Amino acid sequence: QVQLAESGGGLVQAGGSLRLSCAASGSIFSIGAMGWYRQAPGKERELVARSTSSGPTNYADSVKGRFTISRDNAKNTVYLQMNSLKFEDTAVYYCNANLMDRLGHFYDLWGQGTQVTVSS
Repeated sequence: QVQLAESGGGLVQAGGSLRLSCAASGSIFSIGAMGWYRQAPGKERELVARSTSSGPTNYADSVKGRFTISRDNAKNTVYLQMNSLKFEDTAVYYCNANLMDRLGHFYDLWGQGTQVTVSS
């Protein structure tokens, strides 16, 4: 079985920083794209940042210049460094990964979500 485990959410004042982590575990053969999405109350889930296995990344316009996605492929982990946080960044943040296990099964996995609350 493969799964994602997120950590790093919390409460922070506007202008502060947080770092989210998401580690994939289990019988993993390979991991493709990994990314972060978020969902605020009453809103749809939206892409925050995404990183492909070959390197290219893309960001939501609202977080460009403030958030940075990075990966440690040796640890099957993706990070989201969030700086200059704003009240409107408050949401549940979800990790997503496309991966294949050692039996050749493909997964589009989601983490359980971690709450990020920015106080104004």
